[in-house]
Amino acid sequence: MNAIKRVPVPACGVMLGLAALGNLLQSYSEGLRWACGMAAAVLLALILLKLILFPKAVGEDLKNPIMASTAAAFPMGLMLLSVYVKPFLGGGAFAIWGLAVLLHVVLILYFSARFLVKLSLSKVFASWYIVYVGIVAAAVSAPAYGQQALGMAAFWFGFVCLLCLLVLVTVRYAKLPVPEPAKPLICIYTAPASLCVAGYLQSAETKSLPLLLGMFALACVLYVFSLVKAAACLRLPFYPSYAAFTFPFVISAIAAKQTAACLANMGHPVPALQYVVLAETVIAAALTVYAFVRFLGTIFGKNANG
Repeated sequence: MNAIKRVPVPACGVMLGLAALGNLLQSYSEGLRWACGMAAAVLLALILLKLILFPKAVGEDLKNPIMASTAAAFPMGLMLLSVYVKPFLGGGAFAIWGLAVLLHVVLILYFSARFLVKLSLSKVFASWYIVYVGIVAAAVSAPAYGQQALGMAAFWFGFVCLLCLLVLVTVRYAKLPVPEPAKPLICIYTAPASLCVAGYLQSAETKSLPLLLGMFALACVLYVFSLVKAAACLRLPFYPSYAAFTFPFVISAIAAKQTAACLANMGHPVPALQYVVLAETVIAAALTVYAFVRFLGTIFGKNANG
């Protein structure tokens, strides 16, 4: 029971990262995909148990801007995991996906009412990207259910939010200090542009080469920035914000992989991208597994605080 109580809200981000990592590794091994999916399912079960057994604690967490924003990774993870179980649940998987999309919309409305309407720059963190750009996960998973139109609506919403938040979040980090426990969150910078690339490539019927190249160029710049920050943040003690080492780097590798394939199909192959994809895949897998192990140690370790 104490272990369940210790499950932190940012574990949602690790669940999302593992589900996405499975998709990234699928072309290498179907077994690796399912191993990642099962690991994500374990975290999902722990998170659901905490929601059921300790709803007041979760409610209190959602009053915190960092916890509330990272909680948006929960419906994102559900969207991806629903595709895993689609072969077994059929229409039930679509129901899970639709519920996850709806839940994400509800979280956007809640977060906006609580933290955006009365904006305080000190409460702005890179985790805000998860709330507003995270809905693009619907665009990534929409083709599995023939919902590309809804996916494109989610993409455009997320893309506009990306452009707005790049300014707001960057101003916050430039002007105000960040407490140490929240420092790893800056690694989330690499996620939104890459997520938009992946969502666009999955749901757009006709691709615009200039738009794709523009988004991918931005994603590459933010990836390098985040990777440098990650190297520094890994020296910090463990904090739940370590979840930022997972999905952001996984989706960056996915975006690079899909961009390389799309450019080749459009008659503009970039052979060098295969090496970029391989390097980003190795980094994403290493960081995600490391964060997952650290989270399990915190939840189940003998020395974990109650």
